[in-house]
Amino acid sequence: MKKLLFPLLLLVLGALVGGGAGFAVVTFVAPTPASAAEGAHDESGKDAPTAFVPAEKILAPLVFEDGRLSGYVSFDISLEVPEDKAALVTARLPLLFHAINMRTYRTPLASGPDGMLPGMDGFRAVVEQAATEAFGKDVVKRVAITNAAPA
Repeated sequence: MKKLLFPLLLLVLGALVGGGAGFAVVTFVAPTPASAAEGAHDESGKDAPTAFVPAEKILAPLVFEDGRLSGYVSFDISLEVPEDKAALVTARLPLLFHAINMRTYRTPLASGPDGMLPGMDGFRAVVEQAATEAFGKDVVKRVAITNAAPA
C-alpha cells in the first residue's frame, strides 16, 4: 500500500507546486492586458498612417529551378505604403508591373509535385525588390498577397 501511495502523493504535490508557481508568475510578473494594449497602441502611434494600394491581377510565369516553364499563375497584391505616398504609388504601378515581369521569368517560383503551386515567399521577395526599383527605398512597407490562382 505504501508503494502505491508514495508516487501518487509525489504526483499531487508536484502538481500543486507547479500550479502555484504558474499562478504566481501570471499574477506578479506578467503585465496586465490593459497595459499591454496601451504599449502596443503607443508604438503604432509613432508610425505614420499607412494605406493599402491594391494592384490589378499580375500574371507571372511559374519557372522550375532548371529554367523550364511550368505554367502561369495570377496574383492579386496590395502594397502597404504611407498615406502621403499612396497617390505616387498608384500612378507608378505600371513601373512595378514591368519590374515584376523582368524578374519572374528568371526566378524559380514553381513548387509542388507538378510545379503548379506558386512559391509565395519567392513571389513576395520578387515584388519587394521590384517595388524598391519602381518607387524607391522604404516606400513600400509590406506586400500582402491577397489571391493566387493558376492561370
